[in-house]
Amino acid sequence: MHRREVLKALGCAAGMLIAPSFAGDVLARSSRKYHPERWRGFNLLNYFSPDHTEPFSEEEFKWISDWGFNFVRLPLSYWSWSSPGEYYQMDARVLDDLDRAVEFGRKHHIHVCLNLHRAPGYCINPPQEKHNLFRDQEALDGCAYQWGVLAKRYKEVSSRHLSFNLLNEVSKATAEEYERVVRRLVGEIRHYSPKRLILIDGLDVGSRPLLSVPDLKDIIQCGRGYHPMLVSHYAASWVYGNGEMYFPKEKLSWPLDADGQHYDRQALLEMQKRNWTPLLEQGGQVFIGEFGCHNQTPHKVALDWLRDNLSVFREMQWGWSIWNLRGSFGILDSHRSDVDYKDFHGHRLDEEMLKILQAG
Repeated sequence: MHRREVLKALGCAAGMLIAPSFAGDVLARSSRKYHPERWRGFNLLNYFSPDHTEPFSEEEFKWISDWGFNFVRLPLSYWSWSSPGEYYQMDARVLDDLDRAVEFGRKHHIHVCLNLHRAPGYCINPPQEKHNLFRDQEALDGCAYQWGVLAKRYKEVSSRHLSFNLLNEVSKATAEEYERVVRRLVGEIRHYSPKRLILIDGLDVGSRPLLSVPDLKDIIQCGRGYHPMLVSHYAASWVYGNGEMYFPKEKLSWPLDADGQHYDRQALLEMQKRNWTPLLEQGGQVFIGEFGCHNQTPHKVALDWLRDNLSVFREMQWGWSIWNLRGSFGILDSHRSDVDYKDFHGHRLDEEMLKILQAG
């Protein structure tokens, strides 16, 4: 379908309210305009890294919908459509594929969230950007330009179908620096798309809210579900280097006692309440943009930990998006050594994890 036809179809469907199977009577009676507490889904990494890009697959959107989920987050590297440090040239071929993803979402009743995982001037992952988004005007102008292009491109698409997640896991920036960037980017987006739903990752790698923007409307703030990282990222090379952590794998369990601390469901709940209650008291909304468990954590431990996290999110009435669909955290092709996988359309499916997520 041509881009113009895609946007026309999306615009015509703008009034359609998706009714996910997760919505309960209490939530249905809520007066809130948007309901992120109903979102359940996956991060799709097709343009997460320019070294490993692939077109979005309608088949994956159909699987996600058929399994009962209704949300995808697309972590995007601007390097996929621009050269590093070159902010004002954007490859139309990649943007055309984003159009297709948005249309796949509408067709299969899945909310699509675009996230600049690597934005002009900032990424939590190496290599470091040429400019600093929080201190260099050149980077801020470039980032605003790119969000403006996306806002203009999708101005006809309802926020019921599409949201924008400004940045990923902000760190090494003060609240004041982050607020300045947020207000600039929100202003640029709203110039072209005044009613666009916008998601803001919390400060300190998504661990606590930005409390200085209660005046901004149609905003949802995003947390993370990776606590403790000893469980979620055990032996993850990008966190702990090439070797395993100091903690013996045979002693890894859930609940867990480590470093003089006890970790269990109650500890997870108390941590999330402590971090996010100040925003909730402002009337703000929270969504867990990422959570999950790397494939080096024993499968039983990972599943027990996932159950408790999902139980906490349910109690807090928060939606969530697991990292990822395909890959070391996901339900497809996770390459765990202790899973009896099922063949699924040429992929290896972790049925136990899928059932836990469906129950969550």
